[in-house]
Amino acid sequence: MSDTLSLATRLRAMDDAELAAVLRSRGIAANGIKDFFDLAEALLDRASIHQMLTRLDRETLAVLSAISQLTEQSGAPTAADVSSRLTELASEATASEATASGSRPTTVASITELTVLATATTAAGLLLLESATEPLSVYDSVRDQLRSWPAFGLPGLADLAGASPPAALEPVPDVDRRFIDRLAADRAFAATTAVTELLAEIEREPARELAKGGVALPDTKRLANAMAVDLDSVATFVTVAERAALLARESGSLMITEAGRAWQLKSSKARWSSLAAAWLARLPGDIRQLLGERTHALWGAGLRGYIDWLYPAGGDWMDYRISEYTRDAELLGITANQAPSGPGSLLLAGDPAPAEEAMAALLPAEVEQVYLQHDLSVVAPGPLTPRVDARLRALADVESRALASSYRVSTQSVNRAMAAGETRESLLEFLTGISLTGIPQPLDYLIAEAAARYGQIRVGALSGDGIGERGAPQSYVRSDDPQLLGTIMVDQSLSTLGLVRVDPQRVTSRFPLDVVFWSLSDARYPVAAEDAAGDILSVRRQRTARATVAGVIDPIASLIERLRIGGEPEDDETGQAWLLRQLDVAIKARVGLTVSVRMPNGSVVDYQLEPTSVGGGRLRARDKKSAIERTLPLTSIAGLSPAE
Repeated sequence: MSDTLSLATRLRAMDDAELAAVLRSRGIAANGIKDFFDLAEALLDRASIHQMLTRLDRETLAVLSAISQLTEQSGAPTAADVSSRLTELASEATASEATASGSRPTTVASITELTVLATATTAAGLLLLESATEPLSVYDSVRDQLRSWPAFGLPGLADLAGASPPAALEPVPDVDRRFIDRLAADRAFAATTAVTELLAEIEREPARELAKGGVALPDTKRLANAMAVDLDSVATFVTVAERAALLARESGSLMITEAGRAWQLKSSKARWSSLAAAWLARLPGDIRQLLGERTHALWGAGLRGYIDWLYPAGGDWMDYRISEYTRDAELLGITANQAPSGPGSLLLAGDPAPAEEAMAALLPAEVEQVYLQHDLSVVAPGPLTPRVDARLRALADVESRALASSYRVSTQSVNRAMAAGETRESLLEFLTGISLTGIPQPLDYLIAEAAARYGQIRVGALSGDGIGERGAPQSYVRSDDPQLLGTIMVDQSLSTLGLVRVDPQRVTSRFPLDVVFWSLSDARYPVAAEDAAGDILSVRRQRTARATVAGVIDPIASLIERLRIGGEPEDDETGQAWLLRQLDVAIKARVGLTVSVRMPNGSVVDYQLEPTSVGGGRLRARDKKSAIERTLPLTSIAGLSPAE
């Protein structure tokens, strides 16, 4: 039976979870796949096979290569045959070269280990083995790829089985560990600070996503300025935040999530722990194992050399994976100068709680009190607790973020706090509780004046006939001061609101209340939102990305559903379609089949046939055993199986 026919039959017998694992592990796109035969052909495509092989480790490649070579020489081998061949090649390599002390060529420890490895390769959805039970066999396209590797500079069987691993990585000297931990803590603090500012700025105004991926340049510049980092670093921090589900992409914009808002209220150690745990969770299992075994060794060139040995065909793909994760490990203080920190070692060993406490001991202590200055600035002598920081941000703008952060109070920032529900009394009470210097007179005056002016401009929602129709007014702006309303009408920064004056004290807009409110607030007007009764409403920017977007279709689930509809023999018509597709593949591949035919008396007879054509509801095939051509009604065919 051809590989395509065999694999299509095998795929059809899988349950949905197994099929999904195959599609995800092999990265198969749904486009152009109509049935299981199309899927089988896509999986056996040379490019797809090559891509999958380059992502396998040396031991797995050695097993597949040995199976391939033995199959060509003497037919499908047993596990004992493969183990014997690998051991032989390893012994030859040991005899021909002086290996480093303690190093050894690739071998398979036992026949059991080999069988488990072969089975795992299949169970992982890779589908490179045609049979994971004895005798072992790989698909022809896999065998062809492995045979051609040496011509392209990739390792053959002898190299895969006989090459010794590099020497053990260099251990980190004890004298360097304190320096490594201090540097790691500095980086961890800087990273969590940058992510905090990233979330705060995106919560204030989402960032536009480009069609080709990434954040638009104007927004990148805005974020870089808020985070106090260079432009190139913004994308890295966005990746770190997205990995921890603090940010999400929705409707072409990068937005903060509910998890991101909750993260902002966590302590410094918990913030770091969330980012580090997300890094570890997304770390591929093979790389996690590699790094977990080297928690007390320098990574650097030694680690890269070992990975190049372990993944001999990994190339740029493996290089990118390692570079991305080691880069982020340095960024988060999991490593420092390519050596795991104390908290990083605990994290890689699978102990997130001890890792968090170890990092907490290294991070600067959080404080709850600040210095209020006469120039309206607020200076924190250390990192503020999340509770104080969150409320202080509501009434002041961040000017600088470091061990000693500074904020600045302004009329606009006080208006923003009052729009969120604060009053003059609540602001003074909060500032009195956290100030080490009392409340300076200029600050007290600013808050009193802002409170007195707050609400001179009111924004409300319109109701009644026509609301909701295209172009119809949805909100109004009113003020008892016609001159102030006139200033708003000629303000070019508000021209996009399309304000229309309906009387000296009122204008309307086709945009909803929240859009108009925040436009006026950002333009520094003392605006308040009101309900139908004229009472002031508390308004917050609700720009949170949903964790899951309703209506989004999983392409893999959709493909599996389509395959089931076209592939399951639930009735005679569907069953005959499956039979015709099997015969079509066999005819094109010119392979023999065992055709089970239902006889008039109810018995079933098997014929060894090579199908030649199908037409008029009949199969024509050569019967090699009887040296005749048979013509069989398709309705009499009870089943097809590989030729004996």
